[in-house]
Amino acid sequence: MQKFLSFKLNYTHNNLQERIFYTIDCDNSQQHFIKIKVQFPVDENKTIIHLPSWRPGRYELGNFAKNIKNFKVFNDQNKAVNFHKINKDSWEISSNETKYIKIEYQYYANELNAGSSYFDEQQLYVNPVNCFLYAEGKEQFPISLELNIPENYTIASSLRQEKNFLFAVNFDELADSPFICSENLEKQTYSVSDTNFHIWFNNQLNIPWERVIDDFRNFTKKQIEDFGEFPVSEYHFLIQSLPYLAYHGVEHLKSTVITLGPSYDLFENRYDELLGVSSHELYHVWNVKSIRPKDLLPYNFKKENYSELGYIYEGVTTYLGDLYLLKSGVFSLENYLKELSAQFQKHFDNPGRFAYSVALSSYDTWLDGYVPGVPGRKVSIYTEGCLLAFVMDVKIRKATNNKRGIEEVMKRLYYNFAQNNNGYTEKDFIELLENTSGESFKDFFNDYIHGTISYEAILIDALDFIGLELIQTPSNSYSEANLGMKTLHHSNHSLITAIYPGSPAEIAGLSLGDELIAVNKIKLNNDLDACLNYFDATSKTLSIFRNGKLLDITLPEVNRFFYLIHKIHKKVILTPKQEKAIFTWSENNSKIS
Repeated sequence: MQKFLSFKLNYTHNNLQERIFYTIDCDNSQQHFIKIKVQFPVDENKTIIHLPSWRPGRYELGNFAKNIKNFKVFNDQNKAVNFHKINKDSWEISSNETKYIKIEYQYYANELNAGSSYFDEQQLYVNPVNCFLYAEGKEQFPISLELNIPENYTIASSLRQEKNFLFAVNFDELADSPFICSENLEKQTYSVSDTNFHIWFNNQLNIPWERVIDDFRNFTKKQIEDFGEFPVSEYHFLIQSLPYLAYHGVEHLKSTVITLGPSYDLFENRYDELLGVSSHELYHVWNVKSIRPKDLLPYNFKKENYSELGYIYEGVTTYLGDLYLLKSGVFSLENYLKELSAQFQKHFDNPGRFAYSVALSSYDTWLDGYVPGVPGRKVSIYTEGCLLAFVMDVKIRKATNNKRGIEEVMKRLYYNFAQNNNGYTEKDFIELLENTSGESFKDFFNDYIHGTISYEAILIDALDFIGLELIQTPSNSYSEANLGMKTLHHSNHSLITAIYPGSPAEIAGLSLGDELIAVNKIKLNNDLDACLNYFDATSKTLSIFRNGKLLDITLPEVNRFFYLIHKIHKKVILTPKQEKAIFTWSENNSKIS
């Protein structure tokens, strides 16, 4: 039988009037239900209660209320109170003749990613924005949270802690402060510029702490050097190490949650990903947690918070998060160019770049931003934002003889806007770009941010300026390179997952979701490319299943390649101008050879 922490705090009557109390009980781990109680002081006949509709860092509706059951309300005499639901995640509660209302409910926590909540026999992991109610008009009240957890559990959180209590100054801080309670937590701390950074691993063995601390300290130090200060006095990396393939990170002002796996490979083949997501999330402390578009300031948890500036708060972060690993010496140029090449690959593989702008794709994250969606409809704010940030960076460097880059623009956004608690607009961003570089960005934004004009040429020019080049070769897969279709292979068939415009696959009338079962009457057995290579010099007829019907489709011959592999390399011979540019861009001479 588990022993639970028991520690009570004393409050005066006045404290009770102005403080909100939450309690979590952990006695149903096998079914993943967290028992939550919350007490709100009331001073009106009706009280409106909300559960957030979305969580910052994921710009889509979360529908978290679907996880709530057994919702009950009581008054200060512990008598049931009438309530009714007024929308999918809001309740109206009768609150006359009582000093406070107490709400009890269960929250189903059975999803383990960097933005979810999860509860089992080994841990309680909570993103409060998922599951904690708030009272309209009382968002600024101070908060106490009691955790009734096993006494052998450690609590990892950025919130102020006293025994098994956590404290937040208001609901915004609570919502932005995930926590993990577990007996399998390990922590080490490093310091940069009077700020303590805590690295927590949950369920991870054999941590090479010296290597991890050294790498984290280096990229942290470089980011702080460029901004001049860190926005908060303490920061926590909360890393959930998982036994299966996983990759996810979510930003918060004083912490980040990272889910990564498999755990046995975390410090081998997955280590660059650990560094990449950690640097990315750290940069978010400035970019979006402090430097925020006017559209997102303050957050409105009741509805969509639309913004066309995702290419800044996610795209610039994607670009600079990786670049700081190179600047700090954590990554070699080869390591860094693998990451940049991956973004180029995603760009060229997505025909949506000809159909929809990155600005509108940012707006539409609330519609379908985190799923593949309609083929060729949209682009990624992460990928396109990253590559456009790269071009903007080089454009500034060209104009200033390598004296400034996009880091200077972000620094000015921080001091001119974030430090004054003001949100910025796209107009503000363009003005800073132009003031920093002395160049006009009007056509750039019209063509590439709000337009769909191909920008491959300026990408190549930007690479060339810093002594890099893009090498394009046909995909190693016959079906991708020659037929223009990507597939997911199973034991006895292949499923079409993407089709390139103008390719034999499209011209022949193949569709996403078609099951390929044979090539020229030869049954497939996880050997699609081998069969296609075998029939390279002859016509090819594919036997497919579509909507339960067997069809034969003959492919036309097209004399060109479609899906290509895109890799960036440093040029063999650099001009003195390129040598200077790559040195000032990377700030790391020892790692760029």
